[in-house]
Amino acid sequence: NSVPLTCGIEEETSFEVPSKLAELLRAGKLDAALVSITEVLFHDGYDVLDSVVVASHGPVKSVFLAHRQSLEEIQTIHCDTASLTSVNLLRVLLTERGIAPAFEPLPDYAHAADLNNVLLIGNPGIDFLCAPHEHAIWDLGAAWHELTALPFVYAVWALRRGHHDEPLRDKLRQAKTTGLAQLADTIASHPAYDTDFRQAYLGGHIRYDLGDHEKAGLARFIELLKKHVDQSVYEPIFV
Repeated sequence: NSVPLTCGIEEETSFEVPSKLAELLRAGKLDAALVSITEVLFHDGYDVLDSVVVASHGPVKSVFLAHRQSLEEIQTIHCDTASLTSVNLLRVLLTERGIAPAFEPLPDYAHAADLNNVLLIGNPGIDFLCAPHEHAIWDLGAAWHELTALPFVYAVWALRRGHHDEPLRDKLRQAKTTGLAQLADTIASHPAYDTDFRQAYLGGHIRYDLGDHEKAGLARFIELLKKHVDQSVYEPIFV
């Protein structure tokens, strides 16, 4: 889902999992990174690039809880350690239902289907959906929209405060503009999955515009994080 946001800047971009990007950003090895929203909310010192986002207005298809037990019966959930936001989103959604399971690291995706309850994200999550499994699927984007009637913001361009300028911000916005202009070609030619899935996913489930509606969803998430998570939460500063 980052392909349309890095169009034309691929040679300048390091492609890593969200947790690794956040680590590099905190270490000062990157000036900007497309990171999970909780990296910005839990750490001071970042500005957020306005108008660019990875979000969904309902089902997202690549962030979900695969569960064999009913939600109310769940005691333990194994989670992909690459995710910085999905675990907190899942915690908020379950706590709002009065459910408080233990969260354990997912040892590896190869054995995800052997676990009763597992939080999966990204391409490995999509691979799980495409393979035979006996789990019910609780799409977290759909669950969030059901709870709030708002979009959910998964990732933003985080900029190290004091280490970005207008040319960098313009470059990132232009990459999105170019990427969305070429979205039909990307959907037609990208090698991952089949064309119908790419069309549904990149052309519908994932949204890339950060506007007032998305900011309202983000504000609601911040409100619930403050309510349910014992950690300081910083208000995003948009630039």
